[in-house]
Amino acid sequence: MPSVVIVGAQWGDEGKGKIIDYLAGESNMVVRAQGGNNAGHTVIVGDKKYTFHLLPSGVLYRDKLNIIGNGVAFDPEGFLGEVEKLEGNGFSADNIRIDERAHVIFPYHKQIDALEEESRGEEKIGTTQKGIGPCYMDKIQRSGIRVGDLIDPELLWERLKLQVSKKNEILEKIYNTKGYNLESLYQQYREHGQKIKRFVTDTTKLTHEALEADEKVLFEGAQGTLLDLDLGTYPYVTSSHPTAGGFSVGAGIGPNKIEEILGIVKAYTTRVGLGPFPTELQDETGEAIRQKGKEFGTTTGRARRCGWLDLVMLKYTARVNGLTAISLMLLDVLSGFEDIKICVGYEIEGEETTDFPASLKRLGKAKPLYKTFPGWSADLSNITDFQDLPKEAKAYMAFIEKYLDIPVKIVSIGPGRDQTIVREEIYRK
Repeated sequence: MPSVVIVGAQWGDEGKGKIIDYLAGESNMVVRAQGGNNAGHTVIVGDKKYTFHLLPSGVLYRDKLNIIGNGVAFDPEGFLGEVEKLEGNGFSADNIRIDERAHVIFPYHKQIDALEEESRGEEKIGTTQKGIGPCYMDKIQRSGIRVGDLIDPELLWERLKLQVSKKNEILEKIYNTKGYNLESLYQQYREHGQKIKRFVTDTTKLTHEALEADEKVLFEGAQGTLLDLDLGTYPYVTSSHPTAGGFSVGAGIGPNKIEEILGIVKAYTTRVGLGPFPTELQDETGEAIRQKGKEFGTTTGRARRCGWLDLVMLKYTARVNGLTAISLMLLDVLSGFEDIKICVGYEIEGEETTDFPASLKRLGKAKPLYKTFPGWSADLSNITDFQDLPKEAKAYMAFIEKYLDIPVKIVSIGPGRDQTIVREEIYRK
């Protein structure tokens, strides 16, 4: 039952797409279990860059089965657009499956998402306005439309006429804007449903069968732990559970089916949008990290806020995920800095702590306590052996391992597949 869960251990944008693509090469199945096309994964193969938002990153391998699980908020328009682009690049979409239980995003979800964000004024939470939150709201309210409904014209009509009536009332009476024409929307999404029908099945059964057959299953995380609806920096979070436990529900597997939990950790820290960020660098150093790391969102294009690595945060995310290993990303970006800092504690209202606070008010008052390390000047991008890394870089990683008591099994020193140093195999024998 070899299985690996990939989770983002920070605020997302850690470089999960690269490691998912790398490990997909030795996997039989790649499973996406939460979020929607508000996520963005970038994969670089040779001199070609591919970006995915809804498709699992394993689609570049023709012999891997790629699952969009029941926990995903599924945008048919976004999916069909990505499939068209994928096929235009010479790849097949025949290795993709969508769970019939996944909930469907409609145009009214996107519009309500945008209008609600606008209405927040200075209290905006930084939503991507892809309709993810309103789609999950319908799901929790038990009025959502699922993929299984979408591909059944009769069921789609019955479900949609109720939703359009309710959503039009909200749009017209609360937001003072025009609603949707039921017939037009039905025809549009009926067509979408027929186009995706060939991909739809019970993916929980496929995943279970793969695990029982001892095939290698890679569970692909989207977003990051601190965007988890329950465990993240609420309300500046996403609407699902991008933590290890989210895969049990979102992919329909028991927690005892998970063997390795690999935390993807950027060698520094970034965040998109609003909310407290204790180690943020609003100076030349922060800007240098941003430019060297090309820290601009895959989905939104927004500039990411940048700061030093925060081990207080990582100790928390390691605990709630049960991390068994770390993949340290973008270590090459730190080359050239004379000194490099790591946050090892916070001072909050005069008291020192190594606990990550649940309260945003307390987190907003946190002053980072740093340990300073000597930097290195060497270009890491062509190094293939861990032992050839600068001693300063190895000391930096050794401290991270000791503080967290978790091994760094993978080191990424560039965006390409070949710029990956594997210190220990991820799939257990």
